[in-house]
Amino acid sequence: MDFDTWDTIYQKILSDFGFSRKEDERSAFILSDLLSSLSYTSDLSILRKTINKKNVLVCGNAPSLVDDLKIFDLQDYVIIAADGAVETLMNAGNVPDIIVTDLDGNVEKEIDANYKGSLMVVHAHGDNIDKLRKYVPHFKNVIGTTQSHPLYNVYNFGGFTDGDRCVYLARRFSASKIELAGFDFTDKNVSDFKRKKLKWAEWLINQVTLL
Repeated sequence: MDFDTWDTIYQKILSDFGFSRKEDERSAFILSDLLSSLSYTSDLSILRKTINKKNVLVCGNAPSLVDDLKIFDLQDYVIIAADGAVETLMNAGNVPDIIVTDLDGNVEKEIDANYKGSLMVVHAHGDNIDKLRKYVPHFKNVIGTTQSHPLYNVYNFGGFTDGDRCVYLARRFSASKIELAGFDFTDKNVSDFKRKKLKWAEWLINQVTLL
């Protein structure tokens, strides 16, 4: 998805949630500075090599994830985990290939997975600046993302929540097939805020087939 197309969607998300574009952009600049000072890679070839023409399983953090994982032969897939799904995967002995996170989940599990080989795709937005400063220096092999205008070392592949950003990442780097595990867009046991995010996630994932 080109940025102009995404920006039209992004403006609607900002309006719907009352988020600040200025704070999203400030967070992206802070992440950019962190990545630069730590000499973390901005080379996307590692993502391309991992995903291109591979079958991808995107793991969300719905309660169904444990049962959903039993359906798949995980050895046949590149596993991209959305933030909170990392803990479930790691507890089952599965190290994700890629973790897409805004650092709202169990970051200690993410650090453990990262040191066992997971590539981190860390997202900057207006509400996680403190977490970026606290946790990014503890990772290795990090690529930064933003939902606002991309920078030279902070990218925008499209997507809003961790889960749908996983799907957009897989599509951006030409996965052969994308399947979902641990997604429940109609979960009634969540807050109104989370329910609104799930609606956006579902809509955005459905758009992938139209791009």
